[in-house]
Amino acid sequence: MRNRRWSTMSALAVTLALVASACGDDADDDAVATTEPAASATTEPASTEPASTEPASTEPASTEPASTEPAATTPGTEPGDDSLAGTTLTLYSGRNEELTQGVIDAFEAATGVTVEVRYGSSSEMGAALLEEGTSTPADVFYSQEVGAVGVLAKAGLLSPLPDDVVALADERFRPPAENLWVGVTGRSRVIVYNPDLVPEPPTGTLELTDPKWAGQVAIVPGNAGFQAFITGFRVAQGDDAASQWLTDMIANGVRTDIESNGDVLAAVNDGDLPMGLINHYYWGALAEELGEENMAAQLIFPAGDDPGGLFNASAVGITTGGAENPAALAFVEFLLSEEGQTYFVEQTYEYPVVAGIPGPAGYPAMSDLEGPAIDLTDLDSLEVTQALLTD
Repeated sequence: MRNRRWSTMSALAVTLALVASACGDDADDDAVATTEPAASATTEPASTEPASTEPASTEPASTEPASTEPAATTPGTEPGDDSLAGTTLTLYSGRNEELTQGVIDAFEAATGVTVEVRYGSSSEMGAALLEEGTSTPADVFYSQEVGAVGVLAKAGLLSPLPDDVVALADERFRPPAENLWVGVTGRSRVIVYNPDLVPEPPTGTLELTDPKWAGQVAIVPGNAGFQAFITGFRVAQGDDAASQWLTDMIANGVRTDIESNGDVLAAVNDGDLPMGLINHYYWGALAEELGEENMAAQLIFPAGDDPGGLFNASAVGITTGGAENPAALAFVEFLLSEEGQTYFVEQTYEYPVVAGIPGPAGYPAMSDLEGPAIDLTDLDSLEVTQALLTD
């Protein structure tokens, strides 16, 4: 892995210019679009083993389910139900194949539907849908971020979902009006750190501009998760505050030369990097690959209204044309079913959005996480964030 420090304004400006032109090369699931269709790039195997993390709090991580209410069930997606057998569904997926193909396979087995998938990053798939408009062959768009479906909703390219389907998700993962999308999984932004290098870690991202952390923090500007974090920062505290934080991080020698969130985590775990900003679920995948006993890296879940604690979601919507295909709604229902939610908890370490489904083992309960209190639909202003990053 390269360990070259970019500490000048011009180096970061070049990186962020590439971001704005959608040429980021991050191989993570939530990477910004490249100019070619994105292929599956996640190499960490799925796991059902618990992942141990260390939140900012000194309290032990909770493994309690998000709710004690029984999990919701949905009609028409139980194994053996052949009411949709022989139909075809066209899915545009902003999540890569390795993370999503398992749940697609399960849906096909349960319903007899054949799913034709086009994979790419969320921004790439969203751009394709905007270009294709109402002529798109896509029935469903499954996005890594709420922002991408929000853009399509504003463009009038999504159809309303039934109230009872949207109501399956926790309120924070529903649109404020019109039911044009619904959240599927939740994930938190975190600070990953190596306790041997950082024995007294910070509690949030706002502290990272302190000179004592100079040159010790890595970010991945070309990653959609990082851009969502900056967008949430803007929404919660204003453009000026977000811009000042970026300026101060540059002055503090923030590293931008590590290519992906997974590489940041690996560098921290290997002792080559003190800290980095990533999404929480990368830890579980690396722990499965290396063995939990070999994980030096630990996680901090920023508390309070620190923008670094953004809790975002993947989301799904049905296109205007897809509203005529009953398999489209069945697929959305399946993602929110107990089987679909459990798949993501166990295989990708993400949080369920439906009550009654236990969260990923070893991580704090979703109800214990804080972060900025924002409407996730406001994350659709990505172009404003990219303009800010390249100023």
